[in-house]
Amino acid sequence: MPEPELTIRAGRRAVRITSASKRLFPADGITKRDLAEYYAGIADAMVPLLKDRPINLWRWNAGIDGPRVVQQEIPKGAPEWVRRIEVPRRKGGTVVHAVGGDAATLVWLANQNCITPHAWASRADKPSTPDRIVFDLDPPDESADAHFPVIRAGALLLGEHLRGLGLEPFAMTSGSRGLHVVAPLRRRHPADAVRARAGEIAEEVVAAHPDAGLTTFWRKEKREGRVLLDTARNTYGQTSVAPYAVRAIPGAPVATPLAWEELDDPELHPRRWTLRTVPERIAAHGDPWAAIAKAASELRLR
Repeated sequence: MPEPELTIRAGRRAVRITSASKRLFPADGITKRDLAEYYAGIADAMVPLLKDRPINLWRWNAGIDGPRVVQQEIPKGAPEWVRRIEVPRRKGGTVVHAVGGDAATLVWLANQNCITPHAWASRADKPSTPDRIVFDLDPPDESADAHFPVIRAGALLLGEHLRGLGLEPFAMTSGSRGLHVVAPLRRRHPADAVRARAGEIAEEVVAAHPDAGLTTFWRKEKREGRVLLDTARNTYGQTSVAPYAVRAIPGAPVATPLAWEELDDPELHPRRWTLRTVPERIAAHGDPWAAIAKAASELRLR
């Protein structure tokens, strides 16, 4: 028999959820309904961090054991109330993205089997002018746990360097294998200039700390076991995993914003918080990134 229709209240809207009992995380028993309810419940913290940002949908229509679909174009049949924007592609043409902005959009994304929304580093009114600079500290191989002490120490060094440049760093677990360090920017420079400066900053950190186990080499065979300071997310049209997004990994870990001092915790782990534990964390401590927009500073180019 067909499932009874389910709606989830998200802000002022009741959003329809189809196939609500579909197990997106089969080993954990986590269903599409669970995912949608998570995003509805986390919206007060997540929406301000995604507001006005073009979104890519990372969808698992058959659950996390099935194929992944990365979708830039807003799905056909999207409700009219889902905000959208047409932006130029880097190599020509245009694409129409969904835009973050309210709780109902988060729940609608979950109904599209979008487990992990990814967001631009710029906002829809100035898509070519980022207001965040993003660094992804990525382990050299699949044994992420073995490399995480270097990742954590590298994030602290990067944060110190960014402060020396007049920027305020914010940290986030990736929910997968590493950490992201993000600094909010005043919107002055185009994405190409921000990407170039991010690369220079990464090179400066690596050169200043040659024994820290960090590298800027993209190709893994050149990394020699070192952690990559990845700056590619700053390229125009590229995206990063959204703060508070669920990752398509058993256990449903979440990309979780951190208070900076949490990087000092040797128990920190990139998959420490999950769909089931993040709401309690926010209820107890609030959102560590709540003031990120107010901390925006000028990125000084060379």
